[in-house]
Amino acid sequence: MTTYTATTLTTGLGFGEGPRWHDGRLWFSDFYRHGIFSVAADGTDERLEHAVVTQPSGLDWTSDGTLYFVSMIDHTIRSLRNGVETTILDFSEHCGFWANDMTMNSAGIGYVGNFGFDLDTLLHEKGAEGLLADPPPSTNIVVFNTAGEILQVVPDMAFPNGTVITPDGKTLIVGETMAFRLTAFDINADGTLSNRRIWAQLDFVATDGMCLDAEGQIWLANAMPGVNACLRVKEGGEITATVTTSQTSFACMLGGDDGSTLYIHTAPSSDRFEIADKTDGKIEAANVAVPRAGRP
Repeated sequence: MTTYTATTLTTGLGFGEGPRWHDGRLWFSDFYRHGIFSVAADGTDERLEHAVVTQPSGLDWTSDGTLYFVSMIDHTIRSLRNGVETTILDFSEHCGFWANDMTMNSAGIGYVGNFGFDLDTLLHEKGAEGLLADPPPSTNIVVFNTAGEILQVVPDMAFPNGTVITPDGKTLIVGETMAFRLTAFDINADGTLSNRRIWAQLDFVATDGMCLDAEGQIWLANAMPGVNACLRVKEGGEITATVTTSQTSFACMLGGDDGSTLYIHTAPSSDRFEIADKTDGKIEAANVAVPRAGRP
């Protein structure tokens, strides 16, 4: 197994999520600074690209340069083009709690998940062991288009989180955080999903934000408290590399000029009752051997 150690590029984030490499910069959402930001490759020159009072999460762009993003608290998908924000979809009826990560394919079909339940409140009431002993409600992935139409609702997902699409556009892989697994689907010609299967079953790995590399392996953030690592996972579940971070990792993205810098969002915790009024989040990074591939 290959091992790396991340270095800190920048500090002062609330809770970074949805990192995306776009137009030579790292873009990301910050839940508790209520905005979509970007930074240069070395972590400098932070810019507020767009304010989102209702907490942004997943981000992606269509081929015409339009940014689509998740607004968490009100369960909407919004677009941003030429500085004009438009709400294109309210999918509240399919959400158990906050909306979460999202990606889109090359045809502009989007795939968005949600928490399914109030994770922070249940953790305070039951603790982690209690949640494992009494699994919380499952929830849905919503498949939508840029016209704001829901094409499909995929049920029985255990906290769907980071989502990637293979370079050929034929497979979507999503992390199910509460089930410690990565789940794959075929992407049909109309963008809907079929042939659900386990891509990798992991052992107490709380799969969070993730990205694909050019060898078809997935880098994922392991959000288990105290683990402080991202993992490189092969289909079937073999862990082939790790990156050690200074605090818990929650999302990662390959980027940089050659696509082989792994950018990692870290924070002391994801508990909003503890961190929402703090800015202890970081972007950390490590240079790895294999560059990015696929979407996002």
